[in-house]
Amino acid sequence: MNKNLDETDCAIIAILENDGRARLADIGKTVGLSGPAVGERLRRMQDAGQISGFGAAINLRAVGFGIQALVRIKPRSGQLHMVERMIKEQPRFMSCDRVTGDDCYVARLALRDVAELDDILLPFHDRAETHTAIVKSSIFEMRLPPLNSKE
Repeated sequence: MNKNLDETDCAIIAILENDGRARLADIGKTVGLSGPAVGERLRRMQDAGQISGFGAAINLRAVGFGIQALVRIKPRSGQLHMVERMIKEQPRFMSCDRVTGDDCYVARLALRDVAELDDILLPFHDRAETHTAIVKSSIFEMRLPPLNSKE
């Protein structure tokens, strides 16, 4: 299940998940390795595709996006590819999953205010059915599942 991640790899990833700016030397002290050894493990995990990148966690409210919405999208007959293209081209969609069930897509939007929903979703209405829910609060943001096989 963990595709060759040992306990040390899992510990390194857990540290970086909590603090993406942690210094290699500090990570090494925590996991019992030198900083260069931690760097080599990170390079190996990147080369293997186990780590796909590093980034910053952005507080959307602090940058003006106080509202998020979940949108279920069901393309009309023959419109699947066009709707997918429209989703990809609309920068306010932060994520989008193709799903099973009645809807084909579930997407997450960042909004400055609720009124923006009409402007963003109106172009979809000729090509798809949409159902929207406003996010009141999040219990937790995206997190990793347990990487070691014991959990």
